Amino acid sequence: MKLKIGVMGHAGSDLPEKEKNLAFELGKAIADQDCITITGSCPGYPFEAARGAAGRGGLVIGISPGLSLWEHVNKYHSPTEYHDVLIFTGSGLMGREVVNIRSSDMVVIIGGKSGTLGEFAIAYDEGKLIGVLMGTGGITTEIKHLVRVIRKDTGAKVLYDRDPRRLIQRLWQYYQREHYKRPSCFLNDRSSPKTSGDSRDR
Repeated sequence: MKLKIGVMGHAGSDLPEKEKNLAFELGKAIADQDCITITGSCPGYPFEAARGAAGRGGLVIGISPGLSLWEHVNKYHSPTEYHDVLIFTGSGLMGREVVNIRSSDMVVIIGGKSGTLGEFAIAYDEGKLIGVLMGTGGITTEIKHLVRVIRKDTGAKVLYDRDPRRLIQRLWQYYQREHYKRPSCFLNDRSSPKTSGDSRDR
């Protein structure tokens, strides 16, 4: 199966152009790596990543907080463009975060505030492979410190990079080399079947 990369980040509308372009390039890199893009089907950086992935012919799946397309659009004011599939959780903005993370083989954090922090916490607690796109502000400036403070061995691996394409390549390579053996905390042995680095900040 193709690997699924979740993009978690700031969902606001007032985004710096530089960071929007980084999110767009991130989506392109995911598609070029022949991976599936997963988002919270929200505006902001995840939307820009979806736009980038779709432009390269990549498959994009959105995990919606709504019960239906009507709720998705009218209650949560969330986009449908550039998504091939929407999955309606009916769990609300916070509830769908767990589905978002568990549906992803690895996640990338870009910018973000408290909501993205929650997604990072779930991913870290569940032993996911996590990429942090540095230089995008928000909680990305604090994650290294948080990891030092948490000091919890969950099996999670965090890679940092300032270049979106290089970050995706490093995540893919590390997953194929190591992380597939135990892709989440729910596998107690290290014999997970293979589907489809180091952590220096560059």
